[in-house]
Amino acid sequence: MTNTLVTSAITRLCDPVDISGHRNNTAISAATATKAGAFNVWGNSYAAEYLPAGESLVHVAGVPFRFPPVCDGPDNVRCAGQFLEVPEGRYDWVHVLAAAERRCEDTVELSFGDGSVDAEPLRVSDFWAAPAWFGEITAFESPVMHYPHHVQRGVPAVMWAQRVPVTRRADLAGVRLPRNVAVHVFAVTLQRAEAGHDQ
Repeated sequence: MTNTLVTSAITRLCDPVDISGHRNNTAISAATATKAGAFNVWGNSYAAEYLPAGESLVHVAGVPFRFPPVCDGPDNVRCAGQFLEVPEGRYDWVHVLAAAERRCEDTVELSFGDGSVDAEPLRVSDFWAAPAWFGEITAFESPVMHYPHHVQRGVPAVMWAQRVPVTRRADLAGVRLPRNVAVHVFAVTLQRAEAGHDQ
């Protein structure tokens, strides 16, 4: 019961961010069209049949995310320094659904309404299934990997739920993603600061 209450409280504080205008890569494919996906240079991709339906609201550890379109164009942001404008406000966390072509440690730049900018770490594990290197939560896992010309069984692919802290007590206005094309972001959600803890 306690966990349910905590999860419900987190959900009420969360606002999914629209990143549709920045999607530039396709990492999810159908078993009948494996060549459509190209998460990495070898053309590997997630198996669509094991992931949520596109454009749906999904929850991971109580955090709601707007899942991207599936098998209908680009589904993720391959990070190249894109700037995500967000509704200005006080936030504690930036949650992401993400995966890396290799495990990656990089930074995001948090821009605030007062003009200040903070660099915070973004650490994302490899999408080839293995224990989380940076303590992320497994968001979704497909038990097979898609290659351009076949479905490879016994090689799972993982999408991770990771978070970035917002430590400055100021109104967040935007998030600049890393300049690192090995990092792929599928969804972003902001968790608002609780009343009384944002001053």
